[in-house]
Amino acid sequence: MSHKLEIRAFFFNAKTDYLPYYKNFNITVDTDATAKDLLAEIQEMNENFSYPKQKLVMKINGLVVEAKQSVSSIVERLGTSLQIDPVSSYRSNDGLKINDNDFMKSFELLAPYASESDLKYYKTLYALHYASETENFDREYIGDAVLVLAHKMISEGSEHKDNILEAITSVHSGLLDCEYENNLFNAEDHTAAIEELKVMVKPEDTPSLCSQIIARFSKNEKEVTEVVVAKRVAETIDGIEEKRVAHYAGLASHDAMHKLIGEMGIKGIHFSRANKLCGVGILEDNKDLALKKAGAVLLDAYDSGAEVLLVEEIAALDMFREHFSSIEKVIGRKMIGLELISAEDFVSQVNTIVA
Repeated sequence: MSHKLEIRAFFFNAKTDYLPYYKNFNITVDTDATAKDLLAEIQEMNENFSYPKQKLVMKINGLVVEAKQSVSSIVERLGTSLQIDPVSSYRSNDGLKINDNDFMKSFELLAPYASESDLKYYKTLYALHYASETENFDREYIGDAVLVLAHKMISEGSEHKDNILEAITSVHSGLLDCEYENNLFNAEDHTAAIEELKVMVKPEDTPSLCSQIIARFSKNEKEVTEVVVAKRVAETIDGIEEKRVAHYAGLASHDAMHKLIGEMGIKGIHFSRANKLCGVGILEDNKDLALKKAGAVLLDAYDSGAEVLLVEEIAALDMFREHFSSIEKVIGRKMIGLELISAEDFVSQVNTIVA
């Protein structure tokens, strides 16, 4: 068995090219081929295509893929139309070859407190470093990998805990700028580790679970009644069945919602950032970065043709609405006519239409 692939591959040579460009290839590879084999096939067809022979990682359709990943698994998940990019396009100096000095520069933050085994472990996080979502918005970000290392060192009882926390928070773009997202083909979830580090840095801002429960149930009857009443006020959008509708799900699934949209005969819009985070988690610590992330989500939906955006999480919806004007300023675009509604209110409205 073989795979017939449509490949869009990244080209750039810092010595001869002013800007990067792409070339298209139709390639057939055996079922047991790896990502590295795929690159070799492209290079055989065009000698100007370049990739590193060591520390080989790449982005395929936006996900960081390692050299040994099987093409079969890539096709199963991403299909047969693939775009291949360096893990960091702006660090490219020759195709998929990049200047990766930043990787070890980040380690230097913890080097005074790290052992040889810590360094060895850090080097295994090379792909994770270049899968950092925050780096897409701030090129000075230290990377998720060094944060994961910091958590490991502290968890193992390092006597330098305070120095480690200081090192990863005192830089221009560090711990408090991280809203962890998995961009690895082979998923890894480091959310808990990142949040634990933040609690260590800002314990006074993070009430214990017990105190949160006490606060929740100690509200007086009037406050509880007001909350219940507020929840009963559902919003609607006039003529929503005639509009193009997109669904922002964040880290949740949106399959059920798009199925409902289709069943209602409404034009559903898919957009690439529908399952990315929007900055809610870092709004307090880095408002500018949070608004950039929110703007990326909203603008992607808008440019994809959405007239209405269903927002799964109320916290995200509140953020979009409260900061909508500021978000437009940050992205330098007006999103005229884009209407926002909670996913819950949308479901209520379409159920009313059916009834």
